[in-house]
Amino acid sequence: MRALCWYGTNDVRVETVPDPHLLNPRDAIIKVTLTAICGSDLHLYDGYIPSMQPGDILGHEFMGEVVEVGREVHNLKPGDRVVVPFPIACGNCYFCQNEMWSLCDNSNPKAWMAEKMYGHAPAGIFGYSHLMGGYAGGQAEYVRVPFADVGPQKVPDHLSDEQVLFLTDILPTGYMAAENCDIQPGQIIAVWGCGPVGQFAIKSAYLLGAERVIAIDRVPERLHLAREKGCAEVVNYEEENPFEFLMDFTGGRGPDACIDAVGMEAHGLGMDAMYDRVKQSVRLQTDRPTALRYAIQACRKGGTVSMAGVYGGFVDKMPLGAAFNKGLTLKMGQTHVHRYLSPLLERIDGGEIDPSYIITHRLSLEEAPYAYEIFKHKEDECIKVVLQP
Repeated sequence: MRALCWYGTNDVRVETVPDPHLLNPRDAIIKVTLTAICGSDLHLYDGYIPSMQPGDILGHEFMGEVVEVGREVHNLKPGDRVVVPFPIACGNCYFCQNEMWSLCDNSNPKAWMAEKMYGHAPAGIFGYSHLMGGYAGGQAEYVRVPFADVGPQKVPDHLSDEQVLFLTDILPTGYMAAENCDIQPGQIIAVWGCGPVGQFAIKSAYLLGAERVIAIDRVPERLHLAREKGCAEVVNYEEENPFEFLMDFTGGRGPDACIDAVGMEAHGLGMDAMYDRVKQSVRLQTDRPTALRYAIQACRKGGTVSMAGVYGGFVDKMPLGAAFNKGLTLKMGQTHVHRYLSPLLERIDGGEIDPSYIITHRLSLEEAPYAYEIFKHKEDECIKVVLQP
């Protein structure tokens, strides 16, 4: 089969690799019909996630048709059309039983690696380094899906692939980011980052009762989409100081909650942003927490900072004193996708949201290296790429 393989920083190649096979009785083989490049895939592309090995197959946002199932998979059959959550969960451990699916105790076969770095291991993730299990990803023609009796969600025929694909990651991620804010009617929410997750965080904040949402970014087409499709107030941080805007907008109180939808490769202005870029480039810190600092500083006293953007390791110069003395609540984590599949599918089916509006580029799998480049550099007004094997 053909698959996109990682070979180093800024080096991905579409190659012919062996087809996947059933290894365990709870496995399924999925023929991929549509896959996507996620913003967190760029962290792999840019070389910031450790434990990648040459030849690793990328991709954790994918869906397709079931072609084979193991003998213990009774909920799926060949021909079923499914979306597959990016975290892999066993369904039986303490964390799965409590719907904390991305923290599964049994799906990461290389847990010892993550334990050395984080103290405990999260769930396995498709196509996202050996730290997260070393699983082959979904930017390929076929994928082996472990615990297939727990993860894949069948989707109705009358919904297109593009309408449901983002149930695999970024729609639940944006929704969980908003849900973590504990939004009450009339509240004001600020979202840093208007990439795909940020767009869905904006939409989700309104679905959950926010009165106004302010979206902060520097890329014109992303700000335009946030305003036109998300109905957000927008701030270009290269033209206007977001902190001052937010204080004026809220009468000096600050937003009730702030969402960091950027993560470990945030951009910004001023010395702190320059400091982050220099220290990350020489690996004296693994992540650039620029947007997170801004969110902590801007959030009102007693408010919530929700972190949806991925962080991988260690950061410096965090305003912990501001978070402590303002009594902030910080919520974060890989998304518990399984928890949101059915309710969000109902919202799509009911016409409350059509996630396909964020797609700007539709390309073949063979064009994936080009797609990574335009997505990384925000060329050709690229916001979201989907790939068809």
